[in-house]
Amino acid sequence: MIIPGWIIAVLTFPGVIVHEAAHMLFCKWRRVTILDVCFFQFRNPVGYVLHEDVRDFTSAFLIAVGPLAVNSLLCILICFPASLPVEVFSVESPLNYVLMWLGISIGMHAFPSTQDARNLWNHAKMEVKTMNPLALLSFPLVILIFIANILSVVWLDHLYGFALGFWLPSFLFGRLL
Repeated sequence: MIIPGWIIAVLTFPGVIVHEAAHMLFCKWRRVTILDVCFFQFRNPVGYVLHEDVRDFTSAFLIAVGPLAVNSLLCILICFPASLPVEVFSVESPLNYVLMWLGISIGMHAFPSTQDARNLWNHAKMEVKTMNPLALLSFPLVILIFIANILSVVWLDHLYGFALGFWLPSFLFGRLL
């Protein structure tokens, strides 16, 4: 089933906002000047953070992959409390469903964009000459990001958010009981 990307973005807009906020957060932490920010719009790209050129590899790495860490963590933190009443006590409420939608929407937008991957790849190519271990480790990560973006056409991003927000709590609560 093919659904236009902007419709998915509208239905999962909290994830887009958190994704861009994560980029912005890491820019601020690394003291990289932000030139422009768009948290959500009805065209491609649905959100972006434009910043000055990054001079050091650690900053480039953190800014590029920040949303992966932030969105994934928030997905888990939001979905776990929503899953607990359902999985442990068999109590369902509309609030649980809203929290699950929110968490999974955020998790769906965890993957860095293809542009983020390209930027990181270019920085890693320059930095690998210094044998920086982080640069060396970033190459397989960038390849996985490219693959994840390609597989988003078959809903890999949705499956990722669903796995973190629904399957992981279900699995862990099942293990605990």
